[in-house]
Amino acid sequence: MNAPYDRPIADSPEAYAEDLRAEASIEPDTIEVVPAKKETQIIAIYGKGGIGKSFTLANLSYMMAQQGKKVLLIGCDPKSDTTSLLFGGKACPTIIETSTKKKLAGEEVQIGDVCFKRDGVYGMELGGPEVGRGCGGRGIIHGFELLEKLGFHDWGFDYVLLDFLGDVVCGGFGLPIARDMCQKVIIVGSNDLQSLYVANNVCSAVEYFRKLGGNVGVAGMVVNKDDGTGEAAAFAESVGIPVLSAIPANEDIRRKSANYQIVGIPGGEWGPMFEQLAEQVAIAPPLQPAPLDQDGLLNLFDGDDVGRNVVLEPATVEDMCGKAAVEKPSLEVFYDNV
Repeated sequence: MNAPYDRPIADSPEAYAEDLRAEASIEPDTIEVVPAKKETQIIAIYGKGGIGKSFTLANLSYMMAQQGKKVLLIGCDPKSDTTSLLFGGKACPTIIETSTKKKLAGEEVQIGDVCFKRDGVYGMELGGPEVGRGCGGRGIIHGFELLEKLGFHDWGFDYVLLDFLGDVVCGGFGLPIARDMCQKVIIVGSNDLQSLYVANNVCSAVEYFRKLGGNVGVAGMVVNKDDGTGEAAAFAESVGIPVLSAIPANEDIRRKSANYQIVGIPGGEWGPMFEQLAEQVAIAPPLQPAPLDQDGLLNLFDGDDVGRNVVLEPATVEDMCGKAAVEKPSLEVFYDNV
């Protein structure tokens, strides 16, 4: 497969636009789904960008490792920031970036080039193309192809956690759900409409692929920055999934996270919360959610907060033109007695 970032820049804006259209029309390559060699739980975590997936996953994976589990955390976000908190703010060389450099040098990518560890947690970033230089979803697909070449299905992890954007709907980001590449999905959300809209979209994707014979289900939701208003919990109950943990909107957590400090440490103030989350993630079964329609989603919130009481008023031609419309004679021909 020719990755998007390998494509030479076109000679003109028109040719470049045509290249992008052609690339967007290409169906994703088939990813071979091979069972892991041991009982590995592969879990995809979805949520709106900025909702706290990376924070949740860094602390969850760290706690799992302290409980004696072998954990691999894979960032599948083009921002490549999933492992930043885990590694104290240090950026990992991404698989896509490393692959490009190695290819130009005529070398093969080795595991030590892209996978790093801290206190029993292993982490890597797939990465993505620069803005405007290619499709992030196809970059994800290319990244998984490289993982397979590195022996992904032979690795002996207890848990593999995949951090995916939920507010991107192209095929690459839906890969774990569409191709049964994970056993279950966990959603990170908050008490705001946009994050729950994304959560509902993820539930819709799971429902759609279940109808096509897929096996992936939603194990539950983590409510991050919980302010106690309850909309996320109401959403989870409405679609039929449990709340695995509610992480409070707390200044101590916010400050430590901003300073790249792990808070999910055994014996620490927030340790018990992440210990419980780790236990819930391990045992929660994959469920088939019942996504809400738009009205059902809005009904979780006060009408004044989301504009639910607004009435749609049809526009007129006069509105569009800014003046009284002139009725033009029709060119249609009518025949009598036909």
